[in-house]
Amino acid sequence: MKILIMGLPGAGKTYLAERLVKLIGDCAWFNADVIRGAANDWDFSPEGRVRQAQRMKTFADFECSHGRNVICDFVAPTKAARDQFAADIVIWLNTITAGRFADTNAMFEPPSRVDFTINTHYNDEQIEDLAKQIINKLRK
Repeated sequence: MKILIMGLPGAGKTYLAERLVKLIGDCAWFNADVIRGAANDWDFSPEGRVRQAQRMKTFADFECSHGRNVICDFVAPTKAARDQFAADIVIWLNTITAGRFADTNAMFEPPSRVDFTINTHYNDEQIEDLAKQIINKLRK
């Protein structure tokens, strides 16, 4: 299954992903900055963001086709980008009201479909509880 951890820059996506991947087990992890760097594509226009979502989807779908669960953490600021990625589970980090990039803040559309909304930064115990809930969803 594909798990999307989304939210504004600075919301804690990478922090959460890094911890969840260890707790969930047999789970691949793709970070948006790493993938953008490998593609050398720093286009943050609406089209560039959809292209990035497609790149993330390609990596995630490959892992899923080989029986692994996948966590991808990226902003996914628009419905189009989220639809392109087509996550099975969406975790929205709603921990900040504005990120560090004005253009991202201006285009950010709060998601209408989420499985987990996180409104505050999590401690280790809360992350463990979240991992258990995700594991239960993955087993269904």
